[in-house]
Amino acid sequence: MQNIISKTSLPYNDFGSWIRSHFQFKIQKISVDAGFSCPNRDGRIGTGGCSFCNNNTFNPSYCDKNKTIKEQLETGKLFFKRKYPNMKYLAYFQAYTNTYGNIDNLKHVYEEALNTDDVVGIVIGTRPDCVNAEILNYIESLSQQTFVIVEYGIESTKNETLRHINRGHTFECSCNAIEETVSRGIITSGHIILGLPGEDEEENIRQATIISETKLNIIKIHQLQIIRGTKFEKEYYENKIHVYNVNEYIHLLAQYIQHLRSDMIIERFTSQSPKNLLIAPEWGLKNYEFTNMFVNYLKKNNMYQGQLYKK
Repeated sequence: MQNIISKTSLPYNDFGSWIRSHFQFKIQKISVDAGFSCPNRDGRIGTGGCSFCNNNTFNPSYCDKNKTIKEQLETGKLFFKRKYPNMKYLAYFQAYTNTYGNIDNLKHVYEEALNTDDVVGIVIGTRPDCVNAEILNYIESLSQQTFVIVEYGIESTKNETLRHINRGHTFECSCNAIEETVSRGIITSGHIILGLPGEDEEENIRQATIISETKLNIIKIHQLQIIRGTKFEKEYYENKIHVYNVNEYIHLLAQYIQHLRSDMIIERFTSQSPKNLLIAPEWGLKNYEFTNMFVNYLKKNNMYQGQLYKK
């Protein structure tokens, strides 16, 4: 898989332009819950999960692990089909850890998704410590037949932070998983959270260069959010965690992407959790509204992705 620089007026390499280069029709992800667990919850690595995580923030209302993958996809398609009748879909295995199972089960759920009408690919969200050669070889074979993205939760490049947030793996583990995945020609994405406890602006900007030294094809960047029912909720109310207001975050993000490799595709800048679960920050902005603000800020200040990146 080769990265491309988006042929748009945007000052960054945007996912929308990139995905349109792969498909001649409109594409929408549909989340599915395949009933997987997580080794950081079931005791194999830890219990209680990551300090920031409440998986209820990931699942739209149509996700129901008690339904088949096809049933979830068919229900999800109804959300989009009326507006875009010719739309095609990517099945997004997002909730929990979607390579955390035996190979036969993985084959069953992935292939059920791909055998659903109008589904033209899959996105597999997982942890870097939950892949092995057998799983990656199978995903490689899938990627030679259809569109596949493997999306790793990296969260931070700093091992001290990863320990604090109870992540259960190191950054070196993420690097190894990225290397093994990219080397098989599989499109590889990574998820990063900016503003984690103990990481100031300087540390986050340093992280951009470190992330750029991996072979990631796609990055998803989110602001730290405090979600009800997580360990961070208690720390936040004890005044141990600072969350960025929108102007602080835009400033940080602008610095971050300037230090990011220019050919890396940026899929997202923010996350928008359900209002009933979100404690902070409450910006009152939809994702596209934030993106418009951010793009205007970049253009006003003549900033663009990769501007300050040094190999």
